[in-house]
Amino acid sequence: MNDYIDDFSNHLREAIEIANNTSLTSCTKEIRNVLICGLGGSGIGGTIVSDIISPKVNIPITATKDYSIPNFVNEHTLVIANSYSGNTEETLYALEKCQAKGAEIAVITSGGKLKAIAEENKYNKIIIPGNQPPRAMFGYAFTELFFMLNHYGIIDDSFKSDFTKAIELLDTEKSDIQEQAMSLAKKMYKQTPVIYVANGFEGVAVRFRQQINENSKMLCWHNVIPEMNHNELVGWGGGDARFATVFFETSGNHPRNDKRIEITKAKIKEKSSIHSVKAKGQSKIEQSLYIVNIVDWASLYLSELKEVDPVEIEVIDFLKGELSRF
Repeated sequence: MNDYIDDFSNHLREAIEIANNTSLTSCTKEIRNVLICGLGGSGIGGTIVSDIISPKVNIPITATKDYSIPNFVNEHTLVIANSYSGNTEETLYALEKCQAKGAEIAVITSGGKLKAIAEENKYNKIIIPGNQPPRAMFGYAFTELFFMLNHYGIIDDSFKSDFTKAIELLDTEKSDIQEQAMSLAKKMYKQTPVIYVANGFEGVAVRFRQQINENSKMLCWHNVIPEMNHNELVGWGGGDARFATVFFETSGNHPRNDKRIEITKAKIKEKSSIHSVKAKGQSKIEQSLYIVNIVDWASLYLSELKEVDPVEIEVIDFLKGELSRF
């Protein structure tokens, strides 16, 4: 896992190269909405992409993480089926329903059944390197989503310069990122992490939660400002030293959300230790990738502190085995 995280900026570079060398066919349909299907390490890319581009585009971008699909899906929906293995059963079920609705379908995968379906139906597809832990290959699928959306005219190509700047930032700040991540891991060690972020960046908080779950073998939770101010903040009346609270500080937020975070931190500090991670970069792409790299390292360092194997997912394999009986 160390090598995967260390190679993160190279994953982004290679993903860009793969996209640039992939030939996609044009679409004659009018696209009125987008549905991104995916779960786990594949699905989180869709969540973060939706956070980044939804405020900028004129059509709805929705991510689904289930067997079901929204009723709005029709021939004017662009469906991007994103499964690293190509065998994620929920994504395959959802895709079948999207096919029945006549949607425009595109695929991002490394192989499996999803690749075979794309080839059989001549769907647009971008194929990424396979046979690795899906969560470790986030940089590939995340990047390809932007290229796919650009191909269909949903977004312009300004994202390309943001990725270039993000890669430069990650390379320049590599040592500092690792130092911050180790500090963060030590803050959370033997405590339950609680992650907060401003609305518009929830996806990176979800990524952190998932990485702590899988790599560090720990439970944690996340929430978003301002929503948590209307409920969870009251719950901190029962907070105590068992919890380590992490705030991601991002720019471009609504100014009242920044003020809310300031006040919220002061109140929670009465009950819990607080650690802040300040995102670097000008664009949401840069800031998101910067935070993702920090939290990936932090989850790895936590696994080392806990002396657990970050790659092992026996309980998920057990679940899949049990499900295969039905």
